[in-house]
Amino acid sequence: MADQPVVTITIRPNGNYRVEGPVRLVDAEGKEFKIERNPFSLCRCGQSSTKPFCDGTHNKIGFNAPSKAQ
Repeated sequence: MADQPVVTITIRPNGNYRVEGPVRLVDAEGKEFKIERNPFSLCRCGQSSTKPFCDGTHNKIGFNAPSKAQ
């Protein structure tokens, strides 16, 4: 079996999910989002105007959430 490319998702402190590696991102209906760069960031605060992608709004609203593995 050939080695598969590694995808890494990093939970950034009080911020977004940073996604690195070859991935397909699809919505609930199976429609694929166009990913224009790699790595890219996904919204975690729920307030981005470009959901599911992060636009940095978490910084403006003071988003605070755990980001360390337990």
